[in-house]
Amino acid sequence: METPDIKSLYMNEIVLIMKELDQPSFRAKQLYEWMHSKLVTSYDDMTNLPMELRSLLKERYPLTALETITLRHSEIDGTEKYLFGLSDGSVIESVMMKYKHGNSVCISSQVGCRMGCTFCASTLGGKERDLLASEMLDQVYRIQAATGERVSNVVVMGTGEPFDNYDSLIRFIRILISRDGLNISARNITVSTCGIPDRIRAFADEGLPVTLALSLHAPNDELRKKLMPIARRYSLDEVMDTFRYYCTKTGRRPTFEYSLIEGVNDGLTHARELAAFLTGLNCHVNLIPLNPVRERNYRKSEASAVQKFKNILEKNRINVTIRREMGSDIEAACGQLRNSFLDKSGE
Repeated sequence: METPDIKSLYMNEIVLIMKELDQPSFRAKQLYEWMHSKLVTSYDDMTNLPMELRSLLKERYPLTALETITLRHSEIDGTEKYLFGLSDGSVIESVMMKYKHGNSVCISSQVGCRMGCTFCASTLGGKERDLLASEMLDQVYRIQAATGERVSNVVVMGTGEPFDNYDSLIRFIRILISRDGLNISARNITVSTCGIPDRIRAFADEGLPVTLALSLHAPNDELRKKLMPIARRYSLDEVMDTFRYYCTKTGRRPTFEYSLIEGVNDGLTHARELAAFLTGLNCHVNLIPLNPVRERNYRKSEASAVQKFKNILEKNRINVTIRREMGSDIEAACGQLRNSFLDKSGE
């Protein structure tokens, strides 16, 4: 039987482990708090656990802890980009962005990605593997521990498709919002997906009122298929049906992400078509000036084109913002830093 990753377990599951080790159940809460509230990376630091128990845990349940390989700090806006090393030698990236309303951390959910979106650096090498819930959590933990500042918002919007790693995603969220952990409000968590209808519907039934964001990037199926291979499997109508189901179940307003690519999806006709598609839906549109990827031939839309696009949506009474560009001087776009590292290391 495979040894469970203890940092990915719920409290009640750790209670069972303590029982197997002939320990009182309150040890489970102590261990849980050390891992998820005090954010220690070694059993040796769990000073209120008996030495014998610490030795047993160290022997049977290796404790997941990410290693910071590279840290880049933006001189423009203070954004920090982390490249973390995993126990198997893989690398992932995370970003901390500082806003007036608090610190926001963007985490990865997979090593690489198999979605194949043509404008994204994350998909260039394909998917290597899913992340454990603990490896998702520890991106937040290591950043909070390193900065000494509380993380108040988390977005699962880095490398990977979260719903392609569904079980780990659910564990990640439930542990993150636990009162015995960081106790981050579910309403301060955003999950971004390319659109997998059955997983969206299942997620709605989990009863987790997080914000759901759809990577839209096109106002129709024909164009979306050219940009996002997932669109060849699921139509916009199918995806939107499950999004409406999610919003009805949770009461949360959906977000639609739209990366503006010069000459591809940023025209006035695209804006009008998008406005018509979203008419009557209480939603938020996040326009994203493309962060160019050197391996792709796409260019970022001109600022004037972005503004005209925004104006058309606003005239149609659609709530819309232009995402502030963060960390452009430190390869902050999804996958960029990881790909640079792999290129230099020859992998």
